[in-house]
Amino acid sequence: MTTRIRDVMSADTASVEPMTTVARAARLMREQDIGDVLVAYDCDLFGVLTDRDIVLRGVAEGRDPEATTVGSLCTRPPLVTLDPEDTTEHAVELMRQHAVRRLPVVERGGCPVGMVSLGDLAATEDPHSALADISAAAPTH
Repeated sequence: MTTRIRDVMSADTASVEPMTTVARAARLMREQDIGDVLVAYDCDLFGVLTDRDIVLRGVAEGRDPEATTVGSLCTRPPLVTLDPEDTTEHAVELMRQHAVRRLPVVERGGCPVGMVSLGDLAATEDPHSALADISAAAPTH
């Protein structure tokens, strides 16, 4: 049976506008216990900001998180994205090809509607794998 992205994606993703400060985005990530936010303006996906982006493109370069915008640090188009009707097999193929762990899900026209992670796919495709177990575990703080 073919599994569609709409059935496994996280639809309650966090998003911020490009002019949001990195500090605000980092606080949002902490509050929601997530590692990425979609950067969008209205219904247009502008980019994706990960915790890794903050560290490598911001902190490591000595940027002030209260003055730096997410638009200046995020991964910008062309982005690899999925449609809600794509298959999980297609998502795995894209992740492997582009060496990414998360993919934004956008509807036709580019409106972001969710995110799918490697953990989401592991839990669906191989629910007894170590990655699925790790992904299902409660976070430690």
